[in-house]
Amino acid sequence: MKGYDNFFLPVDDLDAAKRFYGGALGLDLKFDFSDSGMSAYRVGQEEPAIILKDKCRFPVQKPVTWFEVSDVKAQYRRMRADGIAFLSEPFHMRTGWTAEFEDPFGNRLGITNYLQ
Repeated sequence: MKGYDNFFLPVDDLDAAKRFYGGALGLDLKFDFSDSGMSAYRVGQEEPAIILKDKCRFPVQKPVTWFEVSDVKAQYRRMRADGIAFLSEPFHMRTGWTAEFEDPFGNRLGITNYLQ
């Protein structure tokens, strides 16, 4: 694991959540993909962001922490060999590849990279 990538939080009302995170907390907007059900906020100068995911678009979303790795597919194979059950095969997204899993306590985690 190279570091934290992003922190995903499900919200019931994306507009209200944007007002809270951008207004009340004073966080700077990193990106706004409201049409896709997501908005992201910077925390200081950190690269990882808090990404709000609209539960209307992502009804089974849980809070998720993603870690950056060099190669998702290779890390996925190693972790599966160690007995970790993933929620899906690695999948491509806008910025690279990712795969999510849950720890033995029900916390959702993910691995991601920036390889196209």
